[in-house]
Amino acid sequence: MSSGTDYSIPSLGERKIPSPIKMSTEEGDNFANYVSDHEKILYTIESTDQGDSGACFDSNQLLEKAGPREKIYFAPQHVHAAIVTCGGLCPGLNNVIRAVVRCLWYRYKIRRITGIQNGYRGFLPESGFKPLELDPEIVDDIQTKGGTILKSARGGGDRVIEIADAIERMNISMLFTIGGDGTQRGALEVAEELEKRGLKISVIGIPKTIDNDLSFIQRSFGFDTAVTEAVNAVSAAHTEAHDTINGVGLVKVMGRESGFIAAHTALAMGDVNFCLIPESEFDLDGPNGLFIHLKRRLLDRNHAVILVAEGAGKSQIGETGEKDLSGNIRLKDIGFFLKEKIRDHFSREGMEVNIKYIDPSYMIRSAPANPNDSIYCSRLGAHAVHAAVAGKTKTLISLVHDLFVHVPMRVAVSKRRYVDLEGNLWRDVLENTRQPVSMKNDTYIHEED
Repeated sequence: MSSGTDYSIPSLGERKIPSPIKMSTEEGDNFANYVSDHEKILYTIESTDQGDSGACFDSNQLLEKAGPREKIYFAPQHVHAAIVTCGGLCPGLNNVIRAVVRCLWYRYKIRRITGIQNGYRGFLPESGFKPLELDPEIVDDIQTKGGTILKSARGGGDRVIEIADAIERMNISMLFTIGGDGTQRGALEVAEELEKRGLKISVIGIPKTIDNDLSFIQRSFGFDTAVTEAVNAVSAAHTEAHDTINGVGLVKVMGRESGFIAAHTALAMGDVNFCLIPESEFDLDGPNGLFIHLKRRLLDRNHAVILVAEGAGKSQIGETGEKDLSGNIRLKDIGFFLKEKIRDHFSREGMEVNIKYIDPSYMIRSAPANPNDSIYCSRLGAHAVHAAVAGKTKTLISLVHDLFVHVPMRVAVSKRRYVDLEGNLWRDVLENTRQPVSMKNDTYIHEED
């Protein structure tokens, strides 16, 4: 089979150095094994019972498994590793930093590890941000804290030449970029610039997007913690709404383009009645708009909970036209917008409603990672180190079908991941909330009495 996505992983060169990690090369001897470049998995496992089931795949159409290799590319005593965290905060950043440092130090005996402060801007000479030297003692207990000891910032990733100059000047051998799609696009451009200069520098990405919207990534770290924290906010909103007259609990969560946090929170918390996400547009007024369905809910149960992703309702609220330092469009506050619109609508109807609006976004972003995310971050960090030491580059560490794999950066940033409105996740959300399949008037079908 010759068509399909090319998952081949770039490499800096032939691996000739025996790994300092002692593992087995034999199956069935009850010792942990090295991973071979020939160990691969399918990305797409869905199929139908029609047609030829004996399909063959080119090697570059299979995802390469992550893990320690028997031979490595870099001589550990000559390595200078650097770590940078970019973009907004997310639960688990410190956990990943700690895992990378500890694996470099203890497993590969790499002693020169530098943290770049305040994202890509830390590479720029005029920033004045000094690098932070890292070792196991410095990162000893940072996994218990939210945020990042390296601090994080948006912007600077487009200054590729200057970043590459700084990497070359600092004699960095491998760079670990922890961030979302913008961060990884920048990392890819930097890696390509370093390659043009003939420099053998590994650039490995660890995907960080609290919205869980990176393609070819089963789950981004921090997402599980975000849903856990969002559930607490929804629980509070439900209590507030339930214990007053026609109470409406309104909660806004992250999700600029993709509504995964809202969808998963709605499933985890059975008290959500309306889940509004960017992928599914809705009307407010009219025979099939949000307001008429909300009124029916209030007349029937005296309370309702609305969970909205920050990027939902763009056709209703419009855009600011402004951009942040990462190039993202600044969004208007859909939560406050809905609060005002609901209040005004029911005031005109002469119906009393009591609206409680909760925006837990920054509390969620700054929370320490929960146990599930903490485990995940530890494993992501270690696999990133194994990939870098083996000479892989322009590569993201990903989880696919519960297996850690290498994904080319160019593939991962090629498209964004969205909630599939025809898929099983959104179908389950609709069944759980019992909201209409659509709240657009042009899809309204009048039901006979």
